[in-house]
Amino acid sequence: MRLIVQKFGGTSLATPRQRARVVELVREAVETGFHPVVVVSAMGRAGDPYATDTFIQLALQIYPDTAAREMDLLISCGEIISAVLVANALRAAGLDAMALAGGQAGIITDSGFGDARIIRVEPEHLLRHVNEGRIVVVAGFQGVTESGDITTLGRGGSDTTAAALAAALGAERLEIYTDVDGVKTADPDLVPHARTLRVMTYQEIAQMAREGARVVHPRAVDISMRKGVPVVVRSSGGGEGTRIVAPRLSEVRDDRVVTGVTHLPGMAQLTVTPGEDKTAAGMARTVFRALADRDISVDLINVFTDRLSFTVSQGVADRAASVLRGLGYRVEVRKDCAKVSIVGMGMRGRPGVMARVVESLHGAGVQILQTSDSHMTISCLVGQEDLVRAVRTLHDAFDLAEESEERS
Repeated sequence: MRLIVQKFGGTSLATPRQRARVVELVREAVETGFHPVVVVSAMGRAGDPYATDTFIQLALQIYPDTAAREMDLLISCGEIISAVLVANALRAAGLDAMALAGGQAGIITDSGFGDARIIRVEPEHLLRHVNEGRIVVVAGFQGVTESGDITTLGRGGSDTTAAALAAALGAERLEIYTDVDGVKTADPDLVPHARTLRVMTYQEIAQMAREGARVVHPRAVDISMRKGVPVVVRSSGGGEGTRIVAPRLSEVRDDRVVTGVTHLPGMAQLTVTPGEDKTAAGMARTVFRALADRDISVDLINVFTDRLSFTVSQGVADRAASVLRGLGYRVEVRKDCAKVSIVGMGMRGRPGVMARVVESLHGAGVQILQTSDSHMTISCLVGQEDLVRAVRTLHDAFDLAEESEERS
């Protein structure tokens, strides 16, 4: 049996017309010799009646301190509603289908409510129905602990569900359907002329996802990369989309230095220096341990002999500063920042890339507050007011709107 996994995001399910298109795509897979397993997200976005954010607001209006366990139990309902409706739409079209919750499909997680990790997949129950000829529609974004509690997998968790099932089932490929026609060279809301990338490596898409691209969840890419599951990201409206492949299979040109530009808004920069009765010795160890113990994640870290600079989410900036001031350190906080990154495997060992970044941003009047780099990423912290200009400048500086010689 030739299995594929088809994942549909909430914006592909919100209306009867969109769900009818999902039925067409599932039927096309069947008619071309595949047996699809379908994974669905909750329908719509915040404000829509069955969207995850709508359920969250409903709970918080009644009790602001809703326990994480009960919140997971509530917000898992959105995907279950989607699964039942899609299964019904498939039945109405003459296809034998049934819906399963994440736990029923064998998604076993730890007890990290709100951001649980999949520890294994037990697909026997799902496979029994597949072997009987049914199209199984699985509620994404959720699983169950070994003790029976329902958990959710964090934002973008339906991608993770789909990738985990594709790996466990030995699927020929994972198809992720979204509201854009593939992975773009930048967010098209910021760069209207951003181009769809036809071929990418697992490493490139994973890094872009971590740095702010919202098309595919990085955990889903990591699972697919480890198991070698081919991934296609495309619009439910049509088009060939983006194929994600291993580097040795990549058909992109060797001279493509930068693949795309990503951004993360809503950041704050903290600069920490010793207080009157403090020395710099051991400062990094103390500072980062204190923040880790309070579940505060840090990014863009620069360690100097006399100070530390790093970023945190703006929502936790005041709490982070309070923690460190309580330890006797001086802390300067700069809010309303954003991280802008260029990503590409081709920049490794390539001289002049950082020079072009700095020169182009300086020429556009964008002040660089901090930088960080790796083999395939260069990130710059800028003011929130400069975010759009910085993204567009870097997109143009590396000619990302031009068609490359990628072959589909």
